[in-house]
Amino acid sequence: MSSALERDGPGRGAQASLAEADGPQAQSRVPSEAHSGAHSGAAHQGSAARRDPRAYHPFLRLAALLDPLTPGRSPAPDGRPINLSVGDPMVPPPAYVLEELGADPAPWGRYPAPRGEADYRAACVEYLQRRYDLPAGWLDPDRHVLPVPGTREGLFFAALALSIAAAEQDPTRNAVLLPAPGYHVYMGAAAVAGLAPSFVPTGPDSGFLPDLANLPAHLLRAAQMAYVCSPANPQGAALDAEGWQRLLHLARACGFVLIADECYGEVWLDAPPAGVLPAALAEGGSLEGLLAFHSLSKRASAAGLRCGFVVGDPDLVDRIDACLRMGGAGVPVPVQRAGARLWRDAELAGRTRAFYRDLFARAERILGNRFGFRRPAGGFFLWLDVGDGEAAAKRLWTEAGIKVLPGAYMAGPAGLPGNAGERYIRAALVYEAEISERALRRMVEVLGEEA
Repeated sequence: MSSALERDGPGRGAQASLAEADGPQAQSRVPSEAHSGAHSGAAHQGSAARRDPRAYHPFLRLAALLDPLTPGRSPAPDGRPINLSVGDPMVPPPAYVLEELGADPAPWGRYPAPRGEADYRAACVEYLQRRYDLPAGWLDPDRHVLPVPGTREGLFFAALALSIAAAEQDPTRNAVLLPAPGYHVYMGAAAVAGLAPSFVPTGPDSGFLPDLANLPAHLLRAAQMAYVCSPANPQGAALDAEGWQRLLHLARACGFVLIADECYGEVWLDAPPAGVLPAALAEGGSLEGLLAFHSLSKRASAAGLRCGFVVGDPDLVDRIDACLRMGGAGVPVPVQRAGARLWRDAELAGRTRAFYRDLFARAERILGNRFGFRRPAGGFFLWLDVGDGEAAAKRLWTEAGIKVLPGAYMAGPAGLPGNAGERYIRAALVYEAEISERALRRMVEVLGEEA
């Protein structure tokens, strides 16, 4: 697969090399949401080296920005600060979670089996079959599924596991393609693994999704893996079925692993987002070079449960499993039992979506066209263009007691050239309706009508 890239000169993009490798069928039509003209800035590639992960942690940077400042009185009835910087679901999980956790105390005294309980893995596969209309028997719970404590840990250990594998096979492949802005764990994983971070802008010109197909061939030739989140954190844009197929085709043609973060796959507003597994099925059914991560944190409002799974290429799953056995934590058996019940609850996600749909409807009424507001495909974040994200975050904190996250902190370390998030703030729509409305109205008052 790399031979086409070797033929491709450094000035040509991946679309040409993909066509040479796989013929005209490789050029699947680009979904209109993902491309709307020119690239919104070139990818910035760093060198391969271990780095201090603190430089990539947005909340450590946010604390350094705001802790020296005195918060103003917030619009909450008690005037206490309102934290919109973190995606902490405020909807309580179902009551049966507590029942399952306390039903049998004995497993709390034992280490969980590394590959998890058979029933939990079966519940994960049942969920995937129901959610993505997958055929029974295609996914093997014993080979393709690994429980992970949420997705954060799995996404982090994936970079460690895959970097070791790549170093054994081809040391020149040391780059990781990162959506910028994107979830900070991707950046942190690259930093600790000693990989070369390649920040791919995900701005309005690319539909707020990473346009990997137009990256230079030399960068794709150096890539070990690419993280792609859909619906995207923070912008809420989602790939369609063609977009996933195109990405998977590109990854296989260029020889890098596609890591699909589908944590927000059940938090959608109008239509269910496409998934990467149906794309793999459409491409012949192989899971080679593919990992998909799912979590109960958003679907079930159970972020504190720390329960999720990774599904995909069995060799890659085995490698992640080995790293987790060394430095990670298994998912406790009572948590897996609660998790299995949550994955099998077919009505749960609908109730979750109703809560967020209502909040976005209120946000749309209050914000209108201000700050580039748009109704996202999924997720529960507002991604607002305020001109200067850091300055806006300081004003909202000192004048209104509202904490938001500067978008630049999600798009790379301080000083990154052409930071794709510097104009933006991220605000989580997670509070109940009254508090959310009060916060939004106060944000408009502080930041002004003209922003």
